[in-house]
Amino acid sequence: MRIADMNWMQVEDRLRDDDRCVVPIGSTEQHAYLSLCVDLILAEKVSADAAQPLGVPVFPVVPYGITPYFADFPGTVSLRVRTYLALMEDILESLYHSGFRRILVVNGHGGNNPVLGFFSEWMGRRRDARVRLHNWWNAPRTWAHVQRIDPAASHASWMENFPWTRLPGVRMPEGAKPVVDYARLQMSNPAQVREQVGDGNYHGLYARSDEEMLALWDTAVQETRALIQSGW
Repeated sequence: MRIADMNWMQVEDRLRDDDRCVVPIGSTEQHAYLSLCVDLILAEKVSADAAQPLGVPVFPVVPYGITPYFADFPGTVSLRVRTYLALMEDILESLYHSGFRRILVVNGHGGNNPVLGFFSEWMGRRRDARVRLHNWWNAPRTWAHVQRIDPAASHASWMENFPWTRLPGVRMPEGAKPVVDYARLQMSNPAQVREQVGDGNYHGLYARSDEEMLALWDTAVQETRALIQSGW
């Protein structure tokens, strides 16, 4: 259940019996021909779809992340690491104060992974709380499904091309893009990154069938739901 569909009294009532919640985090950054908001759209939707039958509150997605390497693509917004960690601390402290003790953070952007170390630090201070980071796109079952469809899957390629991340009137290129030099990319500044990746797709096809994508989505939702339900 989206927190937007609840009032504070309903949240308080639910917390008497269940201290779980979900916090999706994403990014606003280039995704080739797809929406700049791919990461936040997918993180929020997989969270909401997974939590809905459980009645677990899903908070609004954090729309900005850590993505300095895409700074030269217009529309990209990047937070500094220290800013992002401070933001996450404030969010966790607010949730804790409300009474939430089991918090699943569903991440849609690999650049946000510095939060993992911070979560361990925070739980050292809030020892009755649990925070789990779930990178939905490369979680074991979901990533295995991606690999079964097509191992050539990367940033801004087919694996992020869902009906809800496409833009009206924008056509995808035909064929597959050659793989970028990842080792070189890691040592590049934003201007060099833009030069190397071109349109933004790192490698692989730009699109696959809706049938394949919806089946992949179902796996991601089920895997996310299983984490909300158990393992705390």
